[in-house]
Amino acid sequence: MSTAAAEGGTPADGAENAYRPSARRLAREAHRRRRSRRSALIAAVSTAVTALALYLLVVNSPGWQRTRETFFNAAYARQALPEVLRGLRINLELMTVCGALILVLGLVLALLRTLRGPVFLPVRLLVTAYVDFFLGLPMIICLLVMITGVPALRLTGVTTDPLLLGGAALVLTYSAYVSEVFRAGIQSVHPSQRAAARSLGLTGAQTMRHVVLPQAVRRVVPPLLNNLVSLQKDTGLVSIGGVIDAVYAAKIITAQTFNYTPYLVSALVFIVLTVPLTRFTDWVTARTDGRRQQGGAV
Repeated sequence: MSTAAAEGGTPADGAENAYRPSARRLAREAHRRRRSRRSALIAAVSTAVTALALYLLVVNSPGWQRTRETFFNAAYARQALPEVLRGLRINLELMTVCGALILVLGLVLALLRTLRGPVFLPVRLLVTAYVDFFLGLPMIICLLVMITGVPALRLTGVTTDPLLLGGAALVLTYSAYVSEVFRAGIQSVHPSQRAAARSLGLTGAQTMRHVVLPQAVRRVVPPLLNNLVSLQKDTGLVSIGGVIDAVYAAKIITAQTFNYTPYLVSALVFIVLTVPLTRFTDWVTARTDGRRQQGGAV
């Protein structure tokens, strides 16, 4: 039996007593819809006009014809694409392997730097010196030193493969950046969390593992993803050692044809890989900020 019938009314009476928005609210919602449509239309027109202006500016420039032949040649693009994609496998392998090593080494460095007590002072000083050194050292110099300097030492059992040495340079440099991200996350956890965990009988290591690190890692996911995006692009720098990745494959074709279209093909391939990861990073950041504003676990 319906509520309206139980109270002696009819279903029609219940329908008549149902909530109906006021005329003022309907007018306000209609105004918002009109304003949204107007804003979308203005944005679309503004974007189209800007794009058209830029297009006309480029195609009407004096050197456009020569630039199009040199940088936007479809024939050379078709020739370069298979070679660039073949070399891209090296970049993806570097990003995957180096990314995993960077996360592990960066977390270890952050934990060592946050050790407490005077007995750990030498460890903290060494880690701080390592982080400061590689934060200040340009990536290109680190790669050159590793790829050309290590083989010159002629150390027994040490590889001279430029791919491995370039990957080592990426790990050394990026682990310094990632360690600072992890350290910031660890320090962002309120001291009361540690105090509460210790009051429950957890040791310092157990507190770090079960209480501090889970919160710290969740908070630093967005900046870690940004570092992964940068790593994906910087894997192309190993080409300075002769590794035939996507960038070096484009360089070989350019040297043979004296046409720079292969470089643009390589750039577009990296952009296609980077944009989805960047948008995913933005989504994770917005989701994390929203949960933090709502007072939820971050």
